[in-house]
Amino acid sequence: MCRSIKTLRQPYAAEVTDGDIRAAALQYVRKVSGFRTPAAHNAAAFDAAVDTVTAATRELLDDLVVRSARS
Repeated sequence: MCRSIKTLRQPYAAEVTDGDIRAAALQYVRKVSGFRTPAAHNAAAFDAAVDTVTAATRELLDDLVVRSARS
């Protein structure tokens, strides 16, 4: 499941959308939780985890410094 998450930083991805980041977060939470779709009593926790991972991923990508190959 997580093997399908693509690398989202440059130079591997020239443009990364919020949808790309959320899809990666969703795949991660699915893998860790073992649920593709959580039961109703777990939906809030599942959705909160996806939101948290999405925000952490955005922060990571925004803070990374990618050096060119010539550095």
